[in-house]
Amino acid sequence: MARVRGSPRANRLAKALFQDRYLWLLAVPAVVYYILFHYLPMYGLLIAFKDFSPFLGILRSPWVGFVWFEQFFTSIHFVRTVRNTLLLNFYGFFFNFTVPIIFALLLNEVHNSLFRRWVQTISYIPHFVSIVVVVGLINAMFNTENGLVNTVMGRLGMETVPFLILPGWFRPLYIGSDIWQHFGWRAIIYLAALTAIDQEQYDAAWVDGANRWQQLRFITLPGIAPTIIILMILYVGQMMSVGFEKILLMYGPGTYETADVISTFVYRRGIAGGDYSFAAAAGLFNSVINLVLILMVNRMSRQFTGTSLW
Repeated sequence: MARVRGSPRANRLAKALFQDRYLWLLAVPAVVYYILFHYLPMYGLLIAFKDFSPFLGILRSPWVGFVWFEQFFTSIHFVRTVRNTLLLNFYGFFFNFTVPIIFALLLNEVHNSLFRRWVQTISYIPHFVSIVVVVGLINAMFNTENGLVNTVMGRLGMETVPFLILPGWFRPLYIGSDIWQHFGWRAIIYLAALTAIDQEQYDAAWVDGANRWQQLRFITLPGIAPTIIILMILYVGQMMSVGFEKILLMYGPGTYETADVISTFVYRRGIAGGDYSFAAAAGLFNSVINLVLILMVNRMSRQFTGTSLW
């Protein structure tokens, strides 16, 4: 019997897999992790289209179509949660994305290596502080009775401000504490990108008479531009998601107006209220918007800058 031979393309693929078999073996744990904890749980999204009952299970619960989506879009919480989610992410994108870049550029201009390492190390420390401790520090700093800020304001003859219960102060406290906690850690990747720029470009620019600002504008920023664009695309892909654990610890009924986001609403309605199908529909809407955003930004970036994730 004649032996059946595969196509040349399949043979090349099999040969490449065999040659790199040890590298593929290293990837197996990561692949298994994503299959078990990221793809298989997506089966549970079916309850967004069913009237889910824990006693019937996912398969035997009756189909209801898009009823839960319609309820979410027409509920009084829809506009407020989407607005708060977008505003928190917009402010977070503007400050949390730009501050690490500025910090990395400033640190790159420091020529004393000992001082630079000291500053860099100090900036990392808040990243390892837990969210619970950060919220505890916020309460200790800004509470009305004995908070440090209100105590100083009282000593200066100013009226105390209930920062923690006023809706207008929630976003500044949330964004400000997030910048303080993560700006040093987020600057690491930009500092790594800065080290990859060829020093000969700076030497040539210095010989040509370029000052520090011109070197920053024409060498440094273009050198780290691909890194900035990739991180921007990844950030935009999470525009509809915020760290709801921190919000749950910080907010209260008095600050729902500016603090309630889709994730916290899903938690209250789905987990605390037991309305799993409604929460799954709201969560699925959130994920679909994130996917659309990252596809759009990736396409725009590839078209206008030539840099993209895929």
